[in-house]
Amino acid sequence: MVKVVVVYDRVRYEEKALQRAGERLGVTVSLVDVKDSFIDITKGDVNPEVLKGDVIIQRCVGHYRSLYLTAILESMGIPVINPFQTALICGDKLLTTIALRRAGIPTPKTYVAFTPTGALKALSELGYPAVFKPVVGSWGRLVALVRNEETAKIVIEHREHLYPLYQIYYIQEYVDKPGRDIRCFVVGDEVVAAIYRYAPPGEWRSNTALGGRAVKMDVNEEIEELSLKAAKAVGAHVLGVDALESKDGLLIHELNSVTEFRNAAPATGVDIAGKIVEYAVKLAKR
Repeated sequence: MVKVVVVYDRVRYEEKALQRAGERLGVTVSLVDVKDSFIDITKGDVNPEVLKGDVIIQRCVGHYRSLYLTAILESMGIPVINPFQTALICGDKLLTTIALRRAGIPTPKTYVAFTPTGALKALSELGYPAVFKPVVGSWGRLVALVRNEETAKIVIEHREHLYPLYQIYYIQEYVDKPGRDIRCFVVGDEVVAAIYRYAPPGEWRSNTALGGRAVKMDVNEEIEELSLKAAKAVGAHVLGVDALESKDGLLIHELNSVTEFRNAAPATGVDIAGKIVEYAVKLAKR
């Protein structure tokens, strides 16, 4: 029997849902908290024993913990959902934009600068309003909408006192969306569900972590094609694809390799956890 191991550092709805899905499907799904674990990477074998499985589903919230643990597990010959290269690209918005551009996938106009002076020059070229995003981060944290140069200078000054990674100025055009964005879920070569995420009153960001409301979206040909193309571009097994509705069509702006679905599953009625476990079993048997 295939053994699926879900590694995590914070147990959430998704991890429990994956285990429940395994019970329904007759698949052994083990949850392993890796926060305090250690691995002898010189030995070339998985230690502790609890990490041994036919396939690993990576669910760590911590980006670097997730990234490096995936690298270790792959080096030991264990397939991971998602692979290291996928996690590396999707966990970095700058690398994501490059991957989308190379694949010919429409994405918002994005500038990158490396100093405060360069950032202000980029904003002058891009125009206001614009959006500052950290290259690594999630849940809408440290994302700032700047409407003029004065506000931009304040944001930049703040970033200059943070960890050097935040001094990589990733600046994106502001897309005047209709009070919502789209999250699409890819499992294998199938788009299994999609939702609109409506921003709460007084908030321009529509992240569900910030109170955004999930509503079922019927998957159409455009979002299906772009989502599958994005998954292929980053080599993903399971992917959350974020899109914005612009006057020129859909723009893919972020990819999530450890995607959350606690709001999407009840909104769409789709057993997303079950789809992931079924795919994991197929991957283990290849």
